[in-house]
Amino acid sequence: MKRAFVFPGQGAQVIGMGKELADSYPVARAVFEEVDEALGEKLSALIWEGEAEELTLTQNAQPALMATSMAAMKALEAEGVPVSTAAYVAGHSLGEYSALCATGAMGLADTARMLRLRGQAMQQAVPVGEGAMAAVLGLDLAAVEGVAADAAEGEVCQAANDNDPGQVVISGARSAVERAAALAKERGAKRAMLLPVSAPFHCALMQPAANAMAEALSGIQINSPSVPLVANVRAEAVTDPDVIRLLLVEQITGRVRWRESVAWMSDNGVEQFVEVGAGKALSGMIRRISRQADVAAVGKPADVAGFVEKIGGANV
Repeated sequence: MKRAFVFPGQGAQVIGMGKELADSYPVARAVFEEVDEALGEKLSALIWEGEAEELTLTQNAQPALMATSMAAMKALEAEGVPVSTAAYVAGHSLGEYSALCATGAMGLADTARMLRLRGQAMQQAVPVGEGAMAAVLGLDLAAVEGVAADAAEGEVCQAANDNDPGQVVISGARSAVERAAALAKERGAKRAMLLPVSAPFHCALMQPAANAMAEALSGIQINSPSVPLVANVRAEAVTDPDVIRLLLVEQITGRVRWRESVAWMSDNGVEQFVEVGAGKALSGMIRRISRQADVAAVGKPADVAGFVEKIGGANV
């Protein structure tokens, strides 16, 4: 069965994530220790014992979620299911960095530092309160693009995340996003609600963050991933390090084409999707995109054991 490992993005964070993995697998604990060292602080203490409000800060959530995903991947590898058993990897927004780290395209310490910087740059790009994001349920991408265009009125208002056939996220100036949410309901959306985020991700307002990441990424080593990456902004597989570097910058202002990415993997033979890390948000999206897909979420030791048993042992 052709497999893809997929890695979650912001919003999946929860206090305590990864703790059971670290307690059960030395290789998982080593991930958190290396991330702590790379950042020069005990991020693991915040993840396991801190306040949810502090963990949710973009600059903390991004490296924390990556560390948890890498801990889960290391646990799978320890049980004989390495990343090389997949045909493709993909990640939702920051999850793309987790995917690149898992495939050896980026070192763990570099990935942690890039995500800390990415979180800070995204937070600083737009003053708090001036931007917003809203999830629109029950309209397809084309309809939401129309809503965003009509609500913009000269302000930035874009479809930022095409998550699944019935969920598209809008991002931009707060007033424009509020107009878009109201207009979406008028045009038949089941729901349109503002999201509890601190910045308007994946829209043109993030250009200062894209500039900062272009500079930062130019200074780190990026290798060809051992498994092709299905990139957010292209919704197709890439392996060239120079292309990956450019796409990571483009991703800051570009749309997360998750629905198309999952459909592309399905069209290219992927039958099994394994969500590696915190939560099960991607699993729900994948089931709505590809109803015949076999979907599993691995974030705790019990999940690791259950998945290894499910596939009939290691190296499958």
